[in-house]
Amino acid sequence: GGGQNLVTEDVTVVEGDVATISCRVKNSDDSVIQLLNPNRQTIYFRDFRPLKDSRFQLVNFSNSELRVSLTNVSISDEGRYFCQLYTDPPQEIYTTITVLVPPRNLVIDIQKEVAVEGEEIELNCTAMASRPATTIRWFKGNKELTGKSEVEQWSDMYTVTSQLLLKVAREDDGVPVICLVDHPAVKDLQTQRYLEVMYKPQVRVSQNYPVQGLTREGEPLELTCAAFGKPQPTDMRWLRVDDEMPQHVVVSGSNLLISNLNKTDNGTYRCEASNAVGKSHADYMLFVYDPPTTIPPPTTTTTTTTTIPTTITGTPCPTLTPLLVSTDSRAGEEGAIRTVDHAVVGGVVAVVVFAMLCLLIILGRYFARHKGTYFTHEAKGADDAADADTAIINAEGGQNNSEEKKEYFI
Repeated sequence: GGGQNLVTEDVTVVEGDVATISCRVKNSDDSVIQLLNPNRQTIYFRDFRPLKDSRFQLVNFSNSELRVSLTNVSISDEGRYFCQLYTDPPQEIYTTITVLVPPRNLVIDIQKEVAVEGEEIELNCTAMASRPATTIRWFKGNKELTGKSEVEQWSDMYTVTSQLLLKVAREDDGVPVICLVDHPAVKDLQTQRYLEVMYKPQVRVSQNYPVQGLTREGEPLELTCAAFGKPQPTDMRWLRVDDEMPQHVVVSGSNLLISNLNKTDNGTYRCEASNAVGKSHADYMLFVYDPPTTIPPPTTTTTTTTTIPTTITGTPCPTLTPLLVSTDSRAGEEGAIRTVDHAVVGGVVAVVVFAMLCLLIILGRYFARHKGTYFTHEAKGADDAADADTAIINAEGGQNNSEEKKEYFI
C-alpha cells in the first residue's frame, strides 16, 4: 500500500483456525478506519459491520486500531484484505491471508505383507489434499531412507505419493517403516508399518562339557545345537561330515553325547536345521587329545652298585661308597628323566675322582720303594765282612744277588 500512516501484517492460518487482521494508525488524527475484503466489500466501517458474515467479529476498535477476527477460515477466505484511512488524500494498505491445509489422509501401502530375506519390496506413502504440497520423509527404525516423490495438483490442493524400494534382511523383521510428513500446517504427522520378514534358520553349536576344556581320550563330550528362524525350525538333525556317525554316539533332540571319547571320534560334526524358507547348518570340529598324565607315587626302584676292583700290595685304596643309580619306571616323564641324568653324571664323576686318588697312592708307593732299595743295595755284604776290603768286594759281588731280590708293586 501507499499509505505511510497505516501499518498491518500478512496472516498465515491453518484451515479451520482463526485469522486476526489488524489495521493500525501510527499518528492518529481521529480519521475513519475501515476494512474491506478481497472483493472490496466493507467488512467494518469504524465499529459497524455492514457485511452479513457473522464469522467476522470486532476484537478492538479505537482511533489508532481496528482489529477484526475471522473464525473457521477456509480456502475461499484466502486473498488480500484492505485497510483504508479516510484522510485527505485517503490512505490504503493491504494484508494477505494465506490458508494452509494439512494432508487429509496419510497411508502406507506395502507390496508384500510378508517378505523373505533378500527380497526387494516396494512401499508407497500417500499424503492427500494438502496445501501447499507436502514433503514426505522415510525412516526405517531411526535410519532415514530416500524415496522418490510425485506431486499431483487438483484445483488448489496437492496430493503427494512417495515410493520406497527396500531390500529386506532378517534384521528388519519387526522393525517399523515410518512415513513422516513435513508440512507447515501440521507437526509430527506420521504413519508406520511393521515389516514381517521370513528367514532361514540361524544355527549355533555350543559345548556343554567339558566346559572350556580340552576334549581328552576317555572323557565325555556333550554338544547342544540351537536354531532360530522364522518360522521356527521344526526339523533338526546331527550328522558327521564325510563319515558315518559312530555307534556309541547318543543323539537326543538337539543334544549330542559321547560318553567315552577315543581317537576314532575325530572329525567334523554338523547340526542342520530347516524351515519353510531354507536350510542352515553349524559345524563342530572334534579333536581328541591324549589323556592327562599325572606322576604317581614311586613304587619300584632299581639299584645298581658300581665298584672298581684294585690290587695294591702293601696299602689298600680307600673304600668307595657304592654308587646308586635309580631308574624310575615312569619313563617319559620329564622330571624322572632329569633325576636319572643327574644320578648318572654324579656316579661318573665319583668314579673318575676315585681312580685318580688310587693312581696317586700307587705312584707315591712306587717312588718310595725305589728310594729304599738304593740305600739297601749300597750296604749289602758289608755286615759279614772281616775287614773293609772284604766288605767292598762282597758289596760289588753281591749286585747280582740283590737284583734277584727286588720286588715290584704294580
